Amino acid sequence: MFTGIVITTGRITSVTPQGPGEDAGVRLLVDAGSLPMDDVVPGDSISLSGACMTVVELIPGGFAVDVSRESLNRTTGLDGLNEVNLEKALKVGDRLGGHFVAGHIDDVGVVSLFEPVGESWELVIDAPKEMARYFAYKGSVAVDGVSLTVNRVDDVGGICRFSINLIPHTLEVTTLKNLSAGQKVNLEVDLIARYVERMLFLSGS
Repeated sequence: MFTGIVITTGRITSVTPQGPGEDAGVRLLVDAGSLPMDDVVPGDSISLSGACMTVVELIPGGFAVDVSRESLNRTTGLDGLNEVNLEKALKVGDRLGGHFVAGHIDDVGVVSLFEPVGESWELVIDAPKEMARYFAYKGSVAVDGVSLTVNRVDDVGGICRFSINLIPHTLEVTTLKNLSAGQKVNLEVDLIARYVERMLFLSGS
């Protein structure tokens, strides 16, 4: 379990196929940047741009993870030498600064607009229409592992388009500063929205 409060950014430095064929996963070597690694051991969970991954090996200045083909098919940014947002899993008693984030990517969205508005930036993302029921005004969403608040939701042309306001600090400490129109991002909806949907279904509403 994570909070969506990114600790730092790191970088994938190596992508090695785990076997032949298109169905093979990959092993990633990750430069952890300034992420504290003194308490990390193999088996620990670390979020890479929103995707929960298991540390399989510690390396100088970072760690290695194995990513299945299924995970690669459902995410973006984990198949190349990319900068990634990093967050270690919650410990009991840790401060919950964002919202509950499972690290399970629901789908991939596409940046429709990313431009400055006053001292902040507006980020507009097009999500698959199947996700529309999970987005609400002032609700939470994780974008590339970053806990953010939805400012507007519009269902248009078979997609769900939602808008987010990014303060300068968020841009400074995450990979979101590198976004541009047309770029793909990892999306995870709010866990509470999932449970509400399930309860409504079971109640027949």
